[in-house]
Amino acid sequence: MKKTLLLLSALGMLASCSASKDEARSNRTSTTPVAHNAVVECILYDGMTKTSQQLATINSGTEVQVMDTVDAHFLKVRVTAAGKTQNGYMYRTCFSK
Repeated sequence: MKKTLLLLSALGMLASCSASKDEARSNRTSTTPVAHNAVVECILYDGMTKTSQQLATINSGTEVQVMDTVDAHFLKVRVTAAGKTQNGYMYRTCFSK
């Protein structure tokens, strides 16, 4: 009887842990791009290094759609400049906190 009770309680705890894990994934924030304005003039790169090709120069006050926070230094963004939409990477320091 004690073994059965112990087994059932262990299974119950495992089930509750996996259920809370699924809930945490489903409560994610919106994955749509979020509009921000650049606070300084920045460069839109095609990669995440300073040696990457420069796609465009983004002026201060230009609206940029942040699509993903890639790493500690770069954001993946979408910019419409001169009637052309481009995807690339910008430094985090281009935006206010």
